[in-house]
Amino acid sequence: MTSGNLVIGQSGGPTAVINASLAGVIREAGRHSCIRDILGMRWGIQGFLEDDLVDLRAEDDATLDLLALTPSSALGSCRMKLMDDQLPAVLARLRQHDVRYFLYIGGDDSQNTTHRVVEYCRLQGYELYGIGIPKTVDNDLFGTDHTPGYGSAARYVALSAQQGGRLVRDMQKVDPVLVYQSVGRDAGWLAAAAALAREEEDDPPHLVYVPERPLAMDRLMTDAERCYKAYGFVSISVGEGIVWEDGSAVSGTVVCDKFGNPEFGSTGGASAAMVIKSLVCDYLGVRGEFQVVESLQMAGMDRVSDVDRQEAFQAGEEAVRLAVSGRTGVMVSFQRAPGPAYECRIVAVPLTRVNEGKQRMPDAYLDDARSFVTPAFLDYLRPLVGPLPRLARLAYRPAKS
Repeated sequence: MTSGNLVIGQSGGPTAVINASLAGVIREAGRHSCIRDILGMRWGIQGFLEDDLVDLRAEDDATLDLLALTPSSALGSCRMKLMDDQLPAVLARLRQHDVRYFLYIGGDDSQNTTHRVVEYCRLQGYELYGIGIPKTVDNDLFGTDHTPGYGSAARYVALSAQQGGRLVRDMQKVDPVLVYQSVGRDAGWLAAAAALAREEEDDPPHLVYVPERPLAMDRLMTDAERCYKAYGFVSISVGEGIVWEDGSAVSGTVVCDKFGNPEFGSTGGASAAMVIKSLVCDYLGVRGEFQVVESLQMAGMDRVSDVDRQEAFQAGEEAVRLAVSGRTGVMVSFQRAPGPAYECRIVAVPLTRVNEGKQRMPDAYLDDARSFVTPAFLDYLRPLVGPLPRLARLAYRPAKS
């Protein structure tokens, strides 16, 4: 085992359990004598370039226990796109601090950063063991059954759909249309999670629209009218990245960030939920509401999935074990065992595999005939989210005269 220091950073949007992965890294790193200092990047790779590092060995046990229960990114995050001409400066920092173990928690852009740092160091003859730790609420990383952060964000969405659904059902004589929007630029995993709240036929949400399925205007109106006639109200869950059949964003004009990721509704102030609500209300001649919670899905500590938190911690531990065993250029991944009982084992996948594209919802999880999800998706989702609370359902028996 190579002796040296370990550096760990967090990047991109936070999750409710990303700090559990950080806690797992610190705990496991402390068990290996080959790791001397445990360094934390303040503000991700951007802070590393600026030599903004902290001593994570200095944190006491009580703080680490609490860290695993704390949402958002404790080290601070960034969305910096690492350029080729900055790689020599990264290597200089690694040499300066005798870093031999480089761990980075993040989504696909962060995994790409880890891959490029590892490859550059290899070409320069510098011994470095770089491991990616997955994180994203979007659940769109290749090479893993699911990503830490998704289960908790999906639980947030499912509970919002359950509770907001009661609101629209009981207020249907006033505002019979409700559109809930989740984050998710390229994939509908989060928007689809709202379906977990639907126990009975008339329970919200009635319709789910995801980026994997371009939306037709006539389909939207037909779906909405069908639900309105059947239930007396319409509840819709949409992903922020849904598009029309011509490929244009439902939310209107978009711009892209430095990684090329679209930022929906960033110029005109509109959102997909706002647009869908207006179109459906105009068509039905009724009032309605839309709900857009944005980043709260990424940091809802009160709605954390127990399985998600546990797996996030384990991902951090496994990343350290992989690194000290001599593995490099890989990402921690979850592989689900077949069968009805939920069981996942942790494996490693090459970072080149992770960067192949976005993991979108498979056809088997989408019910196009009903504009909803299939039972197979709900079976996939339930163990990641955990049970939802039961709500009362009145019998509405006529009163005796």
